[in-house]
Amino acid sequence: MSKNIKKLSFWMRRKSHLTLIAIGTVVVLLLFFNEETSLRLNLEYQEQIKTLKRQIRECEDSAAWYRARREALYINTEDLEHLVREQYHMQRPTEDVYVIK
Repeated sequence: MSKNIKKLSFWMRRKSHLTLIAIGTVVVLLLFFNEETSLRLNLEYQEQIKTLKRQIRECEDSAAWYRARREALYINTEDLEHLVREQYHMQRPTEDVYVIK
């Protein structure tokens, strides 16, 4: 019995690198081909995150512009009147309006 255990122990020590290689291969295959943790999906998700962050920056920039525009309209009533007349196609009695198409 002791002789068999020694043989098994010797064989395991000589072939243990094969076990590590097999486990490493399984882990690598899971990383590439598993649907939930695949490297391809992670790269796609990172690209989506970059796109969404870029859209957030653009929206923040436009929101800042509209905020500044609103503040300017609160302060300057002439600009407000000009904007309203343009938007609702109104004119003063002394103005002539020309429509260019």
